[in-house]
Amino acid sequence: MTRMDFDKNNYTFELGEHKSKRVIWIVFPYNHQLINDLKKNTNAKWSQSNKKWYVPDNSHYRKLFGLEPVIVGDGVMKNIHPNNLPALTRLIEQLKLKAYSPNTIKTYASEFAQLLQTLKMYPVDTLTAEQIRSYILYCVEKLKLSENLIHSRLNAIKFYFEQVLHQEKIFMDIPRPKKPSTLPKVFSRHDIKKMFAVMENNTKHLLMLKLCYGMGLRVSEIVHLKLEDIDSNRMQVLIHQSKGKKDRYVPLPESVLELLRKYYKEYLPKVYLFEGQRGGQYSVRSCQAVFKNALTKAKINKKIGIHGLRHSYATHLIEQGTDMRFVQDLLGHQNIKTTMIYTHLTDSSKRQIKSPLDNLN
Repeated sequence: MTRMDFDKNNYTFELGEHKSKRVIWIVFPYNHQLINDLKKNTNAKWSQSNKKWYVPDNSHYRKLFGLEPVIVGDGVMKNIHPNNLPALTRLIEQLKLKAYSPNTIKTYASEFAQLLQTLKMYPVDTLTAEQIRSYILYCVEKLKLSENLIHSRLNAIKFYFEQVLHQEKIFMDIPRPKKPSTLPKVFSRHDIKKMFAVMENNTKHLLMLKLCYGMGLRVSEIVHLKLEDIDSNRMQVLIHQSKGKKDRYVPLPESVLELLRKYYKEYLPKVYLFEGQRGGQYSVRSCQAVFKNALTKAKINKKIGIHGLRHSYATHLIEQGTDMRFVQDLLGHQNIKTTMIYTHLTDSSKRQIKSPLDNLN
């Protein structure tokens, strides 16, 4: 199906979010032929709650639907009118001057570009506080974005108006949605043992997962580890410039030394501890795939990402009596409040409370 086929068949498209993922909504009058064409040429799914078809928001579907993006700096791709392209460029330049991380720059540029796409040729610099408020309301009511995504979009727009245009008071009367209070998902020690057991035949993958859990590392930190960061004499590992651009040391688990030596002799990594088949840094996606494969093999039916190993590390540390301040330092948290969330998972007093149901008999 070509781009022109979609134009002629009265398909319209809306960018939005579904189940916390970016999607392209496909809207058209009910028609069997249109539905068949859509199924034949895409992997579109039907949302019962929104009563609309949708596909992932990616470059393939944007091109297929005639939503060709404009490429602006660092590969940020969005449909933006030439009137507002300089605004996106200025935003990216200011973020770089302030030494924001590449991930933050990508997120802010992407979120700000969503606003520019909605504005079309209307100049973003002339927006009033009331117009920005109306746009955020549109994101809530029409696009049905999650609270976290609304915060992310607000942060990007706020940065542009305050740090680029220096209009610091424009956001004073724009409220932020209350974020949902969610607890981290963690694994039991039993599940972690099962996961490691099924990976015994793959030294590299087993070591990768053991270090994620045994040192409480983010997936970005595990793939950035270099050989020179590991000091087996002092039994510690240097984590370079992680979140917040902070260095920190974490203890190297003694139980992993033998596996670490075996892995080194088997794979002979050159720069990074974990390297791809062609050398160079192991990818985050590959690391996530290793974790997912371990879950499947261990028959652990829990919807938890690899970050759950870090959450489990923190929870198990607290359960074994580690001081909260030490846990904060080991995780690299700037604020103790971030670390305190794990206390909700480790309250042994609550777990000892007996339900009145158990006393009925």
